[in-house]
Amino acid sequence: MVTRSVLTRRNVVVAGATGLAMPFVWSRPARAAGQVVVRNPGGAYSDTQKKYVYDPFTKETGIEVVIVASTMAKMLAMVKSGSTELDIADAGLDGLVTLNKAGALAPIDYAAWKYTNTDDIPKEYRTATTLGCYLYASVLGYNKEAFPTGKQPANWVEFWDAKAFPGPRMLADMASGTPNLEFALIADGVPMDKIFPIDIDRAFKSMSRIKPSIKKFWDTGALSAQMLADKDVVLGSIWNGRLQAIADKGAPLAIEWNQHMLQIQAYGIFKGAANTKEAQLFIDYAMSPKANVGVGIELNYGPINRKSFDLLSADAATKLPGSPENLKRSFVQDVNWWDENRAKVNTIWSKWILS
Repeated sequence: MVTRSVLTRRNVVVAGATGLAMPFVWSRPARAAGQVVVRNPGGAYSDTQKKYVYDPFTKETGIEVVIVASTMAKMLAMVKSGSTELDIADAGLDGLVTLNKAGALAPIDYAAWKYTNTDDIPKEYRTATTLGCYLYASVLGYNKEAFPTGKQPANWVEFWDAKAFPGPRMLADMASGTPNLEFALIADGVPMDKIFPIDIDRAFKSMSRIKPSIKKFWDTGALSAQMLADKDVVLGSIWNGRLQAIADKGAPLAIEWNQHMLQIQAYGIFKGAANTKEAQLFIDYAMSPKANVGVGIELNYGPINRKSFDLLSADAATKLPGSPENLKRSFVQDVNWWDENRAKVNTIWSKWILS
């Protein structure tokens, strides 16, 4: 059968970016009727999907879900070779954009859905060949011992004001997937709906102003959470799930949801997949309210299906990206812009970080 890999949040993000830093694990599944082969990021995400999506789907349809861990490089090589061993990619939307540009993805048959009402899936998360399945967010996290709630920076302009809000800070490194150029522009006065296309020069000038207060640019979600919990830093950008997980265990941390950036985990079906019919049915089922809510309950990801929020308590919903209240204070990262400009930003970053 297939070996399952355990990955970090960083792997999930980089999985959709420059080539997935995770170790490659591949065992060719035996082809048989009644199965669908899904690439997913592994770890707790895979376990949660098994509980809320894979096992219930198999019980409902009789179709076995085979889990495979694969890198973006491997998936692209598979596409170029013409040998399609996967049916579905479950990855960061930026990774699916790369696959789609390589001609790897088939159209999603929304018209055939029977488990999910397409009207419950916001149009901004749907394309002909990709479908957002969950939301996570880059947020402004803070240590409540340093900044009691109500006295923390309420936006990125205030985060950049190290005199009014003193203390060591952190921001994302290029190695995390993408650096926080979006927040740098907001701090420089750019409205959330005008961030893209990113003015790279302006963003790096803004980054230079806050750089002396940045103790470390983090490259993994685990590191960002640990630094904030240990008070190595008292403020910083961080993935919401990482902060919430340790806050729920008693760490004195909290999220300022204002001006957070939404990022998307998504599904795509490979062209020429051996189990295309099963793959289409799987995605339909996986996006239904009850199936889609699981990662919100277990991992603090936001479900894409708007009806999934009806299955959550009001308190639980407030902790999730994409909730009706939090959605008002967010913007969506433009993965197409990053796909086209990542190499350029990386070159500038490599020199800037050493200056």
